[in-house]
Amino acid sequence: MTDLSLETAPKREQPVPGEPENWRRFFSFSTDHKVIGIQYMVVAFVFFLIGGFLAMVMRGELITPEADLIDRTVYNALFTMHGTIMLFMWTFPVLNGLANYLVPLQIGARDMAFPRLNAVAFWLVPVFGVILMASFLVPGGPAQAGWWSYPPVSLQNPTGNLINGQFLWILAVALSGISSIMGGVNIVTTIIRMRAPGMTFFKMPVFCWAVAAAQTIQLFGLPALTAGAVMLLFDLTVGTSFFDPAKGGDPVLFQHFFWFYSHPAVYVIILPVFGIFSEVFPVYARKPLFGYHFVAVSSFVITGLSAIVWVHHMFASGTPGWMRMLFMATSMAISVPTGVKIFAWVATIWGGKIRLTTPMLFALGGLVNFLFAGITGIMLAAVPFDIHVNNTYFVVGHFHYVIYGAAVMGIYAAIYHWFPKMTGRMYYEGLGKLHFVLTFAGVALNFVPMHFAGLMGMPRRVASYDPEFAYWNVLASLGGFLLGVSTLPFLLNMISSWIQGEKAPANPWRAIGLEWLVASPPPHENFAEIPTVVSAPYGYGKNEPLIASQASTELASELS
Repeated sequence: MTDLSLETAPKREQPVPGEPENWRRFFSFSTDHKVIGIQYMVVAFVFFLIGGFLAMVMRGELITPEADLIDRTVYNALFTMHGTIMLFMWTFPVLNGLANYLVPLQIGARDMAFPRLNAVAFWLVPVFGVILMASFLVPGGPAQAGWWSYPPVSLQNPTGNLINGQFLWILAVALSGISSIMGGVNIVTTIIRMRAPGMTFFKMPVFCWAVAAAQTIQLFGLPALTAGAVMLLFDLTVGTSFFDPAKGGDPVLFQHFFWFYSHPAVYVIILPVFGIFSEVFPVYARKPLFGYHFVAVSSFVITGLSAIVWVHHMFASGTPGWMRMLFMATSMAISVPTGVKIFAWVATIWGGKIRLTTPMLFALGGLVNFLFAGITGIMLAAVPFDIHVNNTYFVVGHFHYVIYGAAVMGIYAAIYHWFPKMTGRMYYEGLGKLHFVLTFAGVALNFVPMHFAGLMGMPRRVASYDPEFAYWNVLASLGGFLLGVSTLPFLLNMISSWIQGEKAPANPWRAIGLEWLVASPPPHENFAEIPTVVSAPYGYGKNEPLIASQASTELASELS
């Protein structure tokens, strides 16, 4: 919590005079960080539904050993587009949306550092989304080389057309990189330069620490992937030979470009989710966050270590023995700062007055899932085990437990937790809990069987398989269909609540943070008066009152 005084500051004019105040503002070129944040989240969720539909078609194919539902080339296109959409069109944009909405509010700023750049970064998302989906309409269909797009497979062009599915895929990924770099520059600058008077780094909410750490990865890692995508595009279109082995190029070099960013990209996704857990657990356990300083700093320890772990994806790519040992050690070492966070969350929950509301359920479920994913991640960091299960469904199950089991459930926790703040309406608790039960059960039923199939040797990226794997695939397919169904109560809840839900007060959860000191939804430019922070956050540091008011004194007394 934070002890605040308010200093008088004249309110600036709206960043876009005459901007519409109703629903039309979400279709405008707004520079309001709150509008942009919601635009990011809504567009991302549309692509989440598209990517989920492609996954259900694949699980429909895999429910029987024979390839009897779709053509094998179509299956290749589906898993390529599913992975690409879920990463570049869902997780990155939705987390950018949450960061856009929350960071200025949590640090006491009126907007992002570069509002127009912020708007441009968002509007690139539907542009490269349309380009990606247009690849379904070109001759030969969309890209079929997987979401990693390794050459020489990604350099094949059987149609002979310049504009083909692989070309559009690479162009979309390059534009995605440009958009994310813009967003990273904006968010990091905002956190460094736009904090309210008195808000030192160790008075910031943990979510801001986590977002800053994640966006730092974007700034040092994403240029590598973007450069690799541009080089691959040149190989495909103008005949260069960076990665083409037929012309003397090195295809393994592309793997280094790709994984130098794409493994740290997992931390770009999971670090903000860690920040969400750190915000949600104290509120619904009615206890201070245990070890605030360690939780905050550990995010940047993860950022540093994330730059030296990428080769564990290449243990089976002719990697020298000394390099295998080095990257096995660094991949295991990154579990230490992650373990610090898990210990702190468990200590925060332990002995608390736990309220099992929908945000808390999703956060607890995400924590349990991440703990399971972390154990299998340590297993995959070990060279002998990794080589044994390389390119099997064990890797698929582990990855989906991280991305869906932990990250998506954490995103759901954030949406429910801050939904009243964003919309000024309360969601329906019953529908939220139904959504949680279906999601948690669907994750277990879908992804646990993949681990057993992988240990038995089932290869990934195949439309047909040996009948000995049928039992586990039937279970996984049923779980996939259940996850598809789980989105229905969420959609019903969000739409109906936003339209006619009960009006929300400024702080319905009696929560911590500057964002809960303004109206729901927040006004233009957030604060009529700039807050001045004069103490460490209550629950993160010293036991001090939130603000000089009777209500806040009562809240501080309750939490202590």
